[in-house]
Amino acid sequence: LSENPSAIHLLEKNLDKVDWWCLSHNPNAVHLLEQNLNKINWLRLSLNMNGIHLLEQNLDKVSWWRLSSNPNAIHLLEKNTNKINWFQLSENPSAVHLLEKNLDKVNWCQLSSNPNAMNILEKNLDKISWWQLSENPNAIPILEKNLDKVEWLWLSSNPSIFKLKKSPNFI
Repeated sequence: LSENPSAIHLLEKNLDKVDWWCLSHNPNAVHLLEQNLNKINWLRLSLNMNGIHLLEQNLDKVSWWRLSSNPNAIHLLEKNTNKINWFQLSENPSAVHLLEKNLDKVNWCQLSSNPNAMNILEKNLDKISWWQLSENPNAIPILEKNLDKVEWLWLSSNPSIFKLKKSPNFI
C-alpha cells in the first residue's frame, strides 16, 4: 500500500503503518518524505521521479546506480558523470544525448530496450540485443527490416504489434 500513488490519503492517516522502504519510491509521497527525512530509503528515493529536489539536497545519500535510470535526474547526472552507472543509464529514455556521446560505455542490451534510442540502434545493428529490441515498443520499423533477427517470443509481448496496420511483414 505504501508504494501505491493513489493511497496517500490512507497513508497520511496511518503513518505508524507506513512501509518507508516502499513509500520512498512513491511519486505522490514526497511531502511525507520531506517531513520524515530520517525514514527515507535513499536507494528507493533515487528511483523516485518526484524526489529529485530531496536528492539534490542530500547528494551524499544518493544511489548513483539507481539514479542513473531516473529520467528526471539527467541534470544531476550531467554534473556528476564520474558517478554514472552506464548499464542503468543505457535504459534511461531521457539520457540518449549522453549515450550518443559515450558509445564506448553503453550497455547494448539495455540500450536495445530504450524506447528513445532508435537513432543510435539503427546505426549499430551489429550491437543490438534482438530479444530486447523485439520487446521495445518503438522498434517496429527496425524489426520490420530485420525479420531474420526478430525474437518472435519476445515480440509477442510488444504492445506495438497491435497497432500495426496489417503489415505484410508481420501479420
